[in-house]
Amino acid sequence: MSDAETDIETVRRYEDAVFSARGVETGYGDLQVLYGVDIDVRDDEIVLVFGPNGAGKSTLMRALFKQLPLWDGTIEIDGEDYSHLESNEMVPHGVAYVPQTANVFPNLTVAENLDIGSLHAADPASRREDLFELFPRLEERQSQDAATLSGGERQMLAMARALMPDPDVLLIDEPSAGLAPQLIERTFEHVDQIRQAGTAVLMVEQNVSAALEVTDRAYALDMGENKFEADAETIRDSQRVRDLYLGQ
Repeated sequence: MSDAETDIETVRRYEDAVFSARGVETGYGDLQVLYGVDIDVRDDEIVLVFGPNGAGKSTLMRALFKQLPLWDGTIEIDGEDYSHLESNEMVPHGVAYVPQTANVFPNLTVAENLDIGSLHAADPASRREDLFELFPRLEERQSQDAATLSGGERQMLAMARALMPDPDVLLIDEPSAGLAPQLIERTFEHVDQIRQAGTAVLMVEQNVSAALEVTDRAYALDMGENKFEADAETIRDSQRVRDLYLGQ
């Protein structure tokens, strides 16, 4: 067995994480979906969660943002247990979320969407200017209804709205979903720029090969459980990962 294969046999824990999940269990009604999932995100890091359809990836993101109740486990922010928080309390504590769908208000303008995102911003005007530097297309589209934006522009708006409060951690579910191939690379460039600006990112993504280009570490999730965790280079070099998840 190669060193790369050996390195993905365990799920390490990172004591310096800014955001952590320990032993997360949840589901829908009587259906359990997650079985003791662990996740760590360190400061200014992009962490990828990938796996087959039905692995529980989107359920994990909803649970981490407290849109689903924790049946068991904990969520820690800067080492403090915040498992008791409600979903609407996550943003004031430095965690924002971009769901895969219904992530903008289509009947509102770009500017109005950003206004809603600014409710917890310390200096909304300054923050808006920062985000227009990151997403200049949005500045050009300020007066347009979100419903009239292209798929790529709508994804920019969803990320910008979530970033208005300047969170410490951004959770993103499938940022490239539904985008034309030529826009996918640009989307991941934006994710990398978000990290460079000081916000750590936890991202679920089906386009694993493209996401790994900007990812620091990755977790494989399968059947609601952690399968392994490793840095992006190790994941890319693993024949087991290519066979199981990348079709290569």
